[in-house]
Order: sequence, then structure tokens, then C-alpha cells
Amino acid sequence: MKRFFTSESVTEGHPDKICDQISDAIVDAIMAEDPQGRVAAETTVNTGYAMIMGEISTRCYIDIQKLARKVICDIGYDRTEYGYDGNVCAILTAIDEQSSDIAMGVDKALEYKEGTLNDESDPLEETGAGDQGLMFGFACNETPEYMPMPIALAHKLARRLTEVRKNGTLKYLRPDGKTQVTVEYDDDKVARIDTIVVSTQHDPDVELSQIREDLIEHVIKPVVDDKLLDKETRYFINPTGRFVIGGPHGDSGLTGRKIIVDTYGGYARHGGGAFSGKDPTKVDRSATYAARYVAKNLVAAGLADKCEIQIAYAIGVARPVSILVDSFGTGRLPDEKLSELVEKHFDLRPAAIIRDLDLRRPIYRQVAAYGHFGRTDIEVPWEQLDKVDALRKEIQE
Repeated sequence: MKRFFTSESVTEGHPDKICDQISDAIVDAIMAEDPQGRVAAETTVNTGYAMIMGEISTRCYIDIQKLARKVICDIGYDRTEYGYDGNVCAILTAIDEQSSDIAMGVDKALEYKEGTLNDESDPLEETGAGDQGLMFGFACNETPEYMPMPIALAHKLARRLTEVRKNGTLKYLRPDGKTQVTVEYDDDKVARIDTIVVSTQHDPDVELSQIREDLIEHVIKPVVDDKLLDKETRYFINPTGRFVIGGPHGDSGLTGRKIIVDTYGGYARHGGGAFSGKDPTKVDRSATYAARYVAKNLVAAGLADKCEIQIAYAIGVARPVSILVDSFGTGRLPDEKLSELVEKHFDLRPAAIIRDLDLRRPIYRQVAAYGHFGRTDIEVPWEQLDKVDALRKEIQE
């Protein structure tokens, strides 16, 4: 049976992604100086300004305005002719401390308060989840990075679009851009690429014909395996005909508005919580990373061809309220047994996730654009496959 699935990505110059990167730069700066700091920072941008708001509790001082300007200029918005300039735009801040009502649940879990700890000497039992919620992780074996093909290719195209801009290959490109890939599946296997869409901001004096020719030659061909392309593959390059006004000058941006781009391109479910701007006590971030870590190791160990994990938490409670594994009928073992293996091999209490994935450090801005999962250009702890051998033994026994 044939079916088509489409995913999109955006470049680091997209307004929403500017906001994600500023918010995560703040997290990184605080984690570098105060690993126990609590951060919930959101950013919004529009023509001529950026505003950073949220709740931060830390022992260190961060020059938020200076940090935001550096991020904006690093992205490439460093001149007024682009309609947005990090050197001169207004930077507004509205920062408060973390709510004491939230802090009391994170600092001392419900299990600690009720005296129901599994091990009273284990400090990991004392830390509660920073919020209630449900988080999903996913992995499949259709790409080497254990990601769905549509989002994997969309991200690679977006990264390549930025690369040829920054290295001078295509000097007329500007920071904003979007990519989209439609994959045709046959009996749930990748068959071909049906459609590729690339929209890129550019200088006003370049012709659309040149943009189209250059992007096919310098962006699409180096990224997409030509075996997946055929004479029926459609290419839409700047389909409106012109994309000069872009970034915050063309559209407002907001932290956390690209959560499907951040995860699996819509191929798997999402719990609704954004990642950027949050320290790892927020399970929206840390538990979603853990769920990906679990799913990827299960698939890499051969226990399933594709696998989705759901983990749910109650605010202020250390242990998850539920763990669900769905292998979509591809599991080597029943899903109930896979769930038991997850509980056996992975500690999904918030403090254990932070410990095992070493999350109290400045590693977040690098994933604020081009996806948090399946990254082959950087190393992040939730992509490691250190549980594969132990999981494989479970099949053999």
C-alpha cells in the first residue's frame, strides 16, 4: 500500500528559531555557572526588538541583553538592510523568580513528604517532577540515525541551506528559510522522494531562476540520495517568487512554536510541551529526551522496527505515573514485556534522568535549531546507544 508523509524544518534564522536559540543560550549560560539554577525563559521577536520573559532562580549573573544580541548576530542578523539587526534592536526583559509553589514540589517530592520513599538514603527519590504532563519518544530503523526519513531529510536540507550561506557558497542568501520533504512509502518502506520544497530569504537583486538552479545544485543534490529521486520528483523553490522580507521583520517569533520540527516532524505523537528555555528539572525537556533515549536503544537492539514511548508525570512526584511502549506490531516481544524491560533498564525519575544523561551542563543552544533528535553533526547524551547490549541479552535469554 502506498502512502505519502511530509515533514518540514526551518533554518536558524526563522523568527521562532531565533527565539528558541536565545532562550536556550540563557539556559546554557546559567548551567555553565550554576548547574542547580532553575530556568523558564521565553523570547518573542518582531521588527526592531526582542523581549525575554520568564522565571529564573540562580546564584549567578547573566547579561541577558548582551547574550541575546550575540545570538542574533551569530545567526546572521547583523545589519540593518536585513530589516533586523542584533547590534541595534531593542532588548526588553521581564524576569521573575521561579514560583515558590513549584519549587517546593521539585525540591522535595511527594514521596519524600509522605515517607513512601523506596530508599530513604537515595537523594534521587527526593526530587519531584517540575510539572505534570505526558512526554513521547520515538525511533525507527528507516534511517541510520533512527529517525523518520521525512524529518531527517528536511533537517539536513535546512542545515545545508545555512551552511552554504555562512561559508559564502551562495552569498546572496539571508538567514530565514524553510524546507519540506514528502516521502512516498510502499508497504511502510521508503520508496522515493515525491516532493521537495525549499524557501529561502535572499538579496533583492538575485533572479529566481538562479536561486532555483543554485539550491538544486548546492543544497538538494549534496543531501538527498539520488536513488530516491526520479523524473516524477517535484521541486518547489521559493514558490511565491520572492522572499526578501524575512526573519522578525517579516513575521513575529516565539519560543516553543516549532515543537513538531523539534521532534519527529509529526510522524510520532507529541505531548505538547516545548523544550527551549527550560532547565532539566522540567520534564517537558528532560523526560522527552529520556523517552527518545529509551526508544532509540530498543530499536537499535533489534527489539522493534519502530517504537514509541509515552511517560507521564505528576508535578512534585518523583516516579512516573505511567510508562507505555507501542511497537506498532513490529516488536520482537509483546509491548507489555517491552514496558517491563524499560522499567528494568531505565530509571525515569527526574533526578535519575538528569544524572544518567548528565543534563546540568551547557548543551542546549546547539539543539535549538535543526532538531533535538537524530543529530549526527553534534553529540548529545540522549542519542547514545549504551543500553543496546543489555537489551539484546533479554532477547537471547
